[in-house]
Amino acid sequence: TLDLTCRKELCFVKFSEMEKMANIQAEINEVQPLLFRTVISTFQFYFIGKKREILEDMNRHLEAVLKEKRTLRKMLIKPRCQESLPIEVTFHKYIVELLAEAVTFIEKLESHLQAVRSIPQIPNDMKNMDTALTKTEVLVMELEELGAQILKWSELQKEVYSD
Repeated sequence: TLDLTCRKELCFVKFSEMEKMANIQAEINEVQPLLFRTVISTFQFYFIGKKREILEDMNRHLEAVLKEKRTLRKMLIKPRCQESLPIEVTFHKYIVELLAEAVTFIEKLESHLQAVRSIPQIPNDMKNMDTALTKTEVLVMELEELGAQILKWSELQKEVYSD
């Protein structure tokens, strides 16, 4: 009868459920920092790798700068303020066109320089061309004479065979 009269109260059932939830929350709180540290360390390794790549690029750039140290020093000593002039807005379009032409000129500068360097050699080249032209004319005359001789020989051969 005591067992029959003893029934579980709802508040105790709720209390045990709350205790189970508290235990689960405690387990989550124990595991969560570990998981958080693992995720953070993974991201740190990723970003450290990216930073290492950036630093390697910067290192290569600085090595190249060190190789060009003397020319860079000269450029830094030279005053830059006198080289740039303010340009009115209305002329910006023309400056852009001028810069495009300047770029093409610089690209073709080597061929222009070779042409200018060859100017002193022009008289010598003209003499060579004159001698080559004279030789060609002599060869043409010899070829014409040979052609005439072949025609004569051909006519003689026709007469001999026709007789």
